Amino acid sequence: MSARFLPLLPEGITPEIARPAPEKLIEGDPVFTTWNVEEHDGVFAGIWQATPGTWAIAYDEWEYCRILSGVSVITEEGEPARRVGPGDAFVIRPGFRGTWQVVETTTKDYVIRL
Repeated sequence: MSARFLPLLPEGITPEIARPAPEKLIEGDPVFTTWNVEEHDGVFAGIWQATPGTWAIAYDEWEYCRILSGVSVITEEGEPARRVGPGDAFVIRPGFRGTWQVVETTTKDYVIRL
């Protein structure tokens, strides 16, 4: 494998396990599993998975996401809720405030730029 070509796959990567901070938790007991494939110069890329629950989100970074499996509902303050599922791709811009609800365990790939 090329040292400059990185497949976006979790194999061989130790995942990070986390939960939302208690003050952000709205419902359930979601668990986040993150496989960071790349971290370089303020750019992060990998795969993230979350189990059902709802929590508050606030983005200071830019993120591209593509849902690989599952169903989530993302709601920006003052905007209608958006249901996302397999194949949906989107960008969340800095300044986004709202909630993320995982209805069915959701897996996404992502690229984050700080």
